[in-house]
Amino acid sequence: MEKQESDINENLYGERVIANAELVCFPNPSPKRTYEISIELPEFTCKCPFSGYPDFANLKLTYQPAQKVVELKSLKLYINSFRDIKVSHEAVVNEILDKLIISCSPIWMHLEADFNPRGNVHTIINVNHGIKAKTF
Repeated sequence: MEKQESDINENLYGERVIANAELVCFPNPSPKRTYEISIELPEFTCKCPFSGYPDFANLKLTYQPAQKVVELKSLKLYINSFRDIKVSHEAVVNEILDKLIISCSPIWMHLEADFNPRGNVHTIINVNHGIKAKTF
């Protein structure tokens, strides 16, 4: 089956949704209680800025919300928007944390990016924001 030129140049619906991704937050349903939210995103991808090869990572986000909580679908789409971006491990992890801080202003936030080994090198990047409050 031959693809028509209009099919080749047209982005698929998922690509369009990812391209327009923005982080969305909603009001914390229990702002008077200190609690933690843990989210795992095991299929993160971006590209190496030097080789163009894909880099894969498991992202683990843990945070204590203040007034806002991150909506999960918007987080997924935002994370997927990096798949074709050429960026270093260090830069992308800090960029993601910075965007999350701006979007939801957490009490405390930790992001771990465990990148798959490539060329016998395994990288884990940990970034933090704020001071973790005691929860129990």
